[in-house]
Amino acid sequence: MDSAMATIGLPIALGLIMFGLGLDLTVTDFKRIGRQPKAAVIALACQLIVMPLVCFGLIIVFDLHWTLGIGMMLLAASPGGTTAALFSRLFGGDVALNITLTAVNSLIAIVTLPLIAGAALTWYGRRDDVEMPLSEILEVFALIIIPVAIGMLVRALKPDFALRMDKTVRIGSALILLILVVGVVGAERANIGGYIADIGLVVAIFCASSLVVGYYVPKALGVPGPQAIASSMEIGVHNATLAIFIAVEVLGYTEMSVPAAVYAILMFVFAAIWGRWVSRQVARDTAPAPDRVAAA
Repeated sequence: MDSAMATIGLPIALGLIMFGLGLDLTVTDFKRIGRQPKAAVIALACQLIVMPLVCFGLIIVFDLHWTLGIGMMLLAASPGGTTAALFSRLFGGDVALNITLTAVNSLIAIVTLPLIAGAALTWYGRRDDVEMPLSEILEVFALIIIPVAIGMLVRALKPDFALRMDKTVRIGSALILLILVVGVVGAERANIGGYIADIGLVVAIFCASSLVVGYYVPKALGVPGPQAIASSMEIGVHNATLAIFIAVEVLGYTEMSVPAAVYAILMFVFAAIWGRWVSRQVARDTAPAPDRVAAA
């Protein structure tokens, strides 16, 4: 990837996305997980345990090249993206749950992402030639926490301004992510056909399974429809920018960012189709029975 895009574009993109997240957050959002622990705990378990295991199974079954396999695990270990709340809002999900899950999982990822990435490096026997340096990991998450804190401060001091800026920041984040995806594809254009052949199906399966697991596991455990939709979007819409950033800037392999770049494209299509379907399912399940309507 072009050095200017890697050293300047990626940090700006990640910072802008995290700032946008902060504009949606208040201190009470972090307390909300205590008031609705069931949905949040189930969603976090799916995101932190189930989906990395599913992803690991996929890289074994498809026998992925080590750069693509580690890239997939970086994607699986990344927290939910800021667009998860947008999809949730569009399709009737509990947006407050999305915001809480994104915030909490972003903090948990400070520990879990290096662990999962380190396990993937060890599995492929690449621990000696590619490492997760502690200093750069701390820099990455400082780049996450500081913009989020600034966004929260702006929200607290200037709530009207934060509300006006929210849509602009979201659109800007999406545009920058698109530019990054184009940059990754451009940098790997000589190999992109082979990468799509190698990773396209795996990414599609992972994306679809994330959305399905995120909805049906909470539903099976008694979580109501709107929270199940929120969980599905949170688990199915990963922070691809973070995965790209770590692949390129921390580990130094553009090839590792290809799964996240492909995912960033497929995710929008999959989430839109899935969201439309599950929102109809929830609307149908919660609609009053015809005899009750007649009696009223």
